[in-house]
Formats: sequence, structure tokens, C-alpha cells
Amino acid sequence: MKDITLGLVGVGRIGAMHATNLTALNEMLHGRDFNVRLKLTDMATEHAQRVAQQLGAEYLPSVEELLASGLDGLVVATGTATHPALIRAGVDAGIPVFCEKPVALDVADSLPVLEYIHNQGGTVQIGHQRRFDAGYLRAKEAYAAGELGWIHSLRAVTCDMTPPPVEFLASSGGLFRDCSVHDFDILRWLTGREIVEVYAKGSNNGDPAIGVVGDVDTALAVVTFDDGTVGTVSASRYNGAGHDVRLEIQGSAASLAVGLDEKTAVRSAEPGVDFPSGLPHQTFAERFDAAYRAEMVAFVELILGKRPNPCPPEDAVAAARVADAAQESLTTGAPVRVPHAPVHPAL
Repeated sequence: MKDITLGLVGVGRIGAMHATNLTALNEMLHGRDFNVRLKLTDMATEHAQRVAQQLGAEYLPSVEELLASGLDGLVVATGTATHPALIRAGVDAGIPVFCEKPVALDVADSLPVLEYIHNQGGTVQIGHQRRFDAGYLRAKEAYAAGELGWIHSLRAVTCDMTPPPVEFLASSGGLFRDCSVHDFDILRWLTGREIVEVYAKGSNNGDPAIGVVGDVDTALAVVTFDDGTVGTVSASRYNGAGHDVRLEIQGSAASLAVGLDEKTAVRSAEPGVDFPSGLPHQTFAERFDAAYRAEMVAFVELILGKRPNPCPPEDAVAAARVADAAQESLTTGAPVRVPHAPVHPAL
């Protein structure tokens, strides 16, 4: 049986979740002809050592030692500012890299990273976990099969139950870059079309400190696709009903809703209707638990050459371009065209 050794850098909230999922891969992939081993590191030494001990992983004191220890793949779950250097380090080590979104702090900083990956022949999967969610996968399948007819409108919603710390928001790049970028990515992925224009509005009726650091707590973007189809992308930090992530796709023949289940954070006002009756999701980690686990399975399959890259960095940067345009529109109050220059000369 072959050992697949994965290295993980960063065991904060999302890194610890990935560590848990990675160590559970052997049970999930029972019967395969390989065994997954995990090594990890983090600047928070004591915390990282505790996580490693709890999960039966191996702790190493630095990224350099981790990369030198013999890895088959690298998972990056650190702060955004560190992504470019860690992606390059993984590529230089000659191993596939999984990196949480985004590639870099902004599109301008992402382009040299894409160029480096391309020139070195690297393989990098970016963490847009919604591509592995059962509902979004079914919607993409239905659209591709012609079940919906032609799409006349799309409505994407991403609402957190409570906002993250203001200190995080101060460096997040704004609500569209931090939150709605997932919607922009899934709309491009599902339809196979480019978003060419964005018109955004936002408001701040929650903590005034969010406005002080230059962000909004609620926003709406009207998006136009390259074939003229229109859609909306809405986001909020204050959805007290629960964590609400949905997508409505309305077509000429049929309509589908992703995220409409017993845990949907919406209640009907109609008499006698008790759907949904379940308790709403509280966080993104709960809502996308299965998708995050499937994402790690996909990364192992990518390492083994058993599947194509499910989320190449070029796609992540394309979604980031739309998020940048939305932030610009939010600031200027005017519609903004989304640039679609090649991410590197080979594309």
C-alpha cells in the first residue's frame, strides 16, 4: 500500500478543519490502494503541536522542514498575504499545492503567481469548496443537460449569521472580495459564461466599526453575463435567522434552487406551511461540511493523476476580477465593466 504524505501549513479555524478532514481520509477512502499521512506546521507552535497530537499527525517546526520531509502534496491554509510565497515554495518542491482562496491579496498580486505556476509547470488547486457541494453539482448537471431551458435570471445569496471580528474585516478586502467571490465563482462555473458588468450597492446598519474600516455589512450586486443574462448576488453579515447560502436558477423550461432544504434559514409566512422544519445552519463550516471533505478527496485524486484540476488558479483570479469590479462599483456608485485580459500570455 502506497503512503500519500500531505503537508499542511496553518492550523487556524479553517486549517484545523482541513487537518481533521485530511486525517479522516483513510476512513473515507477505505479500500483504496493508498494510505494518507499528515504532517503540519504553524507559527503558533503550542497550538499546532496540540492539533497534531489530537489527530495523530506529525508536527514540524517550520515550512522549510515540512517541505524537506518528503511530501506528495501541500495544503496552504494561512493568511492571504502568505499565499504567493507558499504556493511558489510548493511548486518549487515539485508537488501539487492546494491553497485556500484567494491566490493573493488582489488580482494585480495574483498575476505574477499565475505566471510562475505556468512557467514552472506547477499544479495548484484553489479552495472554492462550493464546486463540491451536492446541490451546486446537481444544478450544473441539470443546466448542462438542458433540463432548465435557457436561463433568464439567477439569484445568489450568501449571508453570515454574525460578522467576523472587525480586525479581520479591516484587511479582508471588502464584503464582495471576502464573501461574494464564492458566488461569482460558482456563477461562472455553473453557467460556463463570463460576468462582464457589475453594479453594486451596500449599506451599514449594524456595527458602525465595520463602516469605519471601509466595509459594508450588507450588499447587492446586479451582474450581467456575456450573453446578456442578468443575475443578482446579495450578501450580509447580520442574518440572525442562520447561515444562508442559496442559488435560484430560473430557466425557460424549469427552475432549481440550491440550498433549499430542511435547514434553510428562511420561514414561510403562508398559513399552514411548516417547511423548512429543521434547525438552520449556524456557520459556513457546518453548511459546507460535506463539500470541504469532498474537496480534500479531490486533491488526493489530483495528486494521484486520477482527475483534472477541479479549481485551477486562473478560475479563482477570474472570480476575483468580478469581486474587484463589484467593490469599485460599490465605491463609485456606477456600473463597472469586468476586465478579461489573459492571466498569462499562454492563455
